[in-house]
Formats: sequence, structure tokens, C-alpha cells
Amino acid sequence: MERFYSDEQILIRNSVRRYCEDKVLPCAAAIDTEDRFPRGLYQGLADLGLFGICVPEPAGGSGLGAVTATIVMEEIARCSGSLGNAYALPVEAAAFLHQHGGARHHALIPGIIDGSILVATAVTEPDHGSDVAGMTTTALKDGTDYVINGTKAWVTMGAVADQLIVFAKTTTEPGHRNISCYLVEGDRPGIARGEPEALLGMHGLEDCQIHFDDVRIPQENRIGPENQAFRAAMENFNFSRLMMSAMALGMAQAAFEDALAYAKERKQFGNAIIAFQAVQFMLADMSTDIAAARLLIHHAARLSDAGHPIAKEAAHAKRFTTDMAMKHVSAALQVHGGNGYSKHYRIERIFRDVRLAQIFEGTNEIQRLIIARQLEKDAGRG
Repeated sequence: MERFYSDEQILIRNSVRRYCEDKVLPCAAAIDTEDRFPRGLYQGLADLGLFGICVPEPAGGSGLGAVTATIVMEEIARCSGSLGNAYALPVEAAAFLHQHGGARHHALIPGIIDGSILVATAVTEPDHGSDVAGMTTTALKDGTDYVINGTKAWVTMGAVADQLIVFAKTTTEPGHRNISCYLVEGDRPGIARGEPEALLGMHGLEDCQIHFDDVRIPQENRIGPENQAFRAAMENFNFSRLMMSAMALGMAQAAFEDALAYAKERKQFGNAIIAFQAVQFMLADMSTDIAAARLLIHHAARLSDAGHPIAKEAAHAKRFTTDMAMKHVSAALQVHGGNGYSKHYRIERIFRDVRLAQIFEGTNEIQRLIIARQLEKDAGRG
């Protein structure tokens, strides 16, 4: 795969790999155990210049695009899935504000890129996950202001974020045609943050519910035209699905590496277990499917960088990669036998972390629907 990377991409990948192996991997177990946001490691990623990777150079980023972003994500998640998850937020937020925001929002981008401003995106609600159009949080006009009321759930880094990108409806009517997007400062009166969620895995991300009780913001905080944010949200989901696919890929790669190393060292019946065909076949399937997933992700990312729509391709990558990762991380744990069930081996943590990948940014059932509907559209064009 490396032969298809540019020299710059290889340099960036190697730099990220060194940082993650030297700094992140030794802390990964502690992040999981302590379940606190690793601000220092997050800042280290910012210091490497990784958060502006999808922002054009004139706007303060590096303009390297989606392919490079997914390469970086794989390397981070290979050492810590939760830090990889955290990495996606500034990358996506900076690109989103650059594309859809005005001068007020663009002014925040340098702080997001240098790590001094933490941003969280609030879309999901307690009763509305994949059904984005069903959200009930409102931002009703009051003079020249908007007043936001409602509750957002599973807000990644919500407990520590300085700024919130909030999707809400301008009326109480059902449907997606009245959804707008707003920048909400985290210290606005009326904002209440719940306790961080106690999750199965992906610890250290300070996920929480955020309650909005008559939170007043000025009109200029709106991001993009009124009532036209649903499409922007869907386009952002396409990119975030590539990032989450690359995150799952990194964890699958780590699991494969651990399983391979363990199989070479572990002896049973007088032989290293890598000599047993049952183990050989598991490792061969891991290697094949990881390579296939990487190609799917980079194909979709290249289309994105070229300005093409990627709804189907992003869904392909997300559905295949996250299902593959869950399957093969489980197989890697099986290769470890009883030791795989122990917290002394990182495969146990990866097993818990990777499960979320099949759920968030649109469940894999939703990805199948997206693919099927796009196939129907394509057939109609014929």
C-alpha cells in the first residue's frame, strides 16, 4: 500500500507512528482505566500540525485532504482507539467551519488547529440517534437572537468542550427541512452538562448529555443558511464515516499484529501455535480483510479529495471495515486464548473499544440502507 502514498504522506505517517508508539501507547491502558480526557496527548497531536489537515493552506491548515487524514487516523487508533476518536473532532470541526461558516466561525479555526479550543458536535438526542430528522431540540427566533431548548446525548468530549456545534430545529414541525446549525459557546447561561457516560469502552472521551434551557445566542452564531443544515450534516457524516472506518482499521491492525506476535511465541503441544492451521487461517483472513478495508477507505477518500459525492462509498467503507474489525479483533482475542480475556493484554481493551465502531456515525444497518437506496437511484438513472 505504501507505494501509493506520496513522499509527504509517508513522512507524516512515520512521524505520527513515532509519536504514538513513544507517547500514546504507553499511556493507552491508563486512559482506559482512569477514563479522563488525555489533554496532553491531544495537544501533542495538535503540535504535530494534524488538526488542520483538511483545511486549505490559505485558511491556516495544511490542505492535505481526506486520504492523509485517514492515514493519520489509522496510526493513532492503532495505539489508542479513544485518542483516535478524539482526533476526529478537531479535524472535522475545522473543515466544517471553514466550509460552512462565516468570519465569526473562521476566527475559531486557528485555535481549533493549535489545540487551544476544544470543540464538540451535538447532533444525537436521547430518543433520536440515526433518525437525525427526528430531533426535537429547537432554536426559535426571538428578535435577532435564537433561543435553544432541548437535550443532546452522547456528545463526545462534551464535558470538556469550549465550543459546541449544535444542530436544532427552527420550528416544532417534523422533518428535516427546518434544521439549522449553530455555534454555541460552552459557558452560555442555560447550558448544563451531565455526568460523563460510563461506557463499555472508548474511555477518556468525556461523553455526556448536554441540556439547553433557554440558551440565547446571537443570530451571527448560526452556521450557514437557516433551515439548510440537514444536507451539511449528511455531508459531514460521510467524511466522519471515513474517519471512523480508519479508526476501526487501526484497531484491527493492532489486534492482528498482537495476534501474530502471540502466535509466534505461544507454544502448545510442543509447537508455536502459528504452526497450527486453525490459527494460520485466522491470521490469513485478518491480513486479507484488513488490506481490503484499507483500499475501500482510501478509494472513498480519494473521491472525496477530488470533489466527488461519496455517500455510497463512505457507507461501503464504514459498513465493511467496522464489521471486519469486530470480527477479527474477536478472532485475535481467540488466538490469545485465556490471556486475551485479561487486562494485562491490550487485545481486551481493543475488543471493548472497537465495538462502538459498528454503532456510531450511523449504525451499520443504516449504512446498508444508504447503500441500497443509492443502488436504487443508480439503477433509475440507467
